[in-house]
Amino acid sequence: MHVRTLTGHLAVAALLSLPPLSGEAVAAGSPPDAVNSPAAARVLTYDASGSAEFRSAVDRGAAIWNESVEGAELRPAAAGQRANIRVLADDGWPRALTTSLGSGTVWIGRQAVDEGYDTVRISSHELGHILGLPDRKPGPCSSLMSGSSAGTACTNPYPDAAEKAEVESNFGEAAGSPAVAVPEPVLVED
Repeated sequence: MHVRTLTGHLAVAALLSLPPLSGEAVAAGSPPDAVNSPAAARVLTYDASGSAEFRSAVDRGAAIWNESVEGAELRPAAAGQRANIRVLADDGWPRALTTSLGSGTVWIGRQAVDEGYDTVRISSHELGHILGLPDRKPGPCSSLMSGSSAGTACTNPYPDAAEKAEVESNFGEAAGSPAVAVPEPVLVED
């Protein structure tokens, strides 16, 4: 059984490494009619099993990005599936470690929550880093990537038009590639 699973994984990897015959990028696991769409979303899976009490905030943050952009789609990883994004809870400050565009680890830190910051905004903001966005501090509440500089009264979890456009650009340029390499892992502490 292990040989069959390994062989199946190797076959999938070999197929995914081949260039698309039609010249159009197709996200892995896309429905067949996605081939005919001009730009299929790149599916990014996330594992929020380590996010403890922040699980619903993480799921809502992912849903907000799915509502906001078309170039990337965040989905919970299936059981046993290796996720592009790991989401963990800890007692520190929220942060993201991006290993490549669409991949990395997010920590939803209890320190910011204890100080009064909104959990869904934190989740959306940190997922924004994984989607290639930098911090924009100081900034207004209307800018998701302004992070903590907008203050604890700010609960806006939605990216603004410029942030949406940047993510669309990031994933439009990366369409069809399994990951755009970042020279070194980038830790963003907010």
